[in-house]
Amino acid sequence: MDWLKKLASLLVIIGALNWGSVGLFDFNLVTEIFGSATTVTKVVYSLVGLSGVWTALDYFKK
Repeated sequence: MDWLKKLASLLVIIGALNWGSVGLFDFNLVTEIFGSATTVTKVVYSLVGLSGVWTALDYFKK
């Protein structure tokens, strides 16, 4: 399960950097790469969100 923690952490970092670029530069890298409202974009956002939940649960479990 160590690989799952690392993957979740990586996706959380990617999500944070993406939201930072949206806030600072009005630039969304995910939609630039995959398009707006595509299935792949929704999957990426869902995986980032689930990774955030997983990371938070792991953090508070300790």
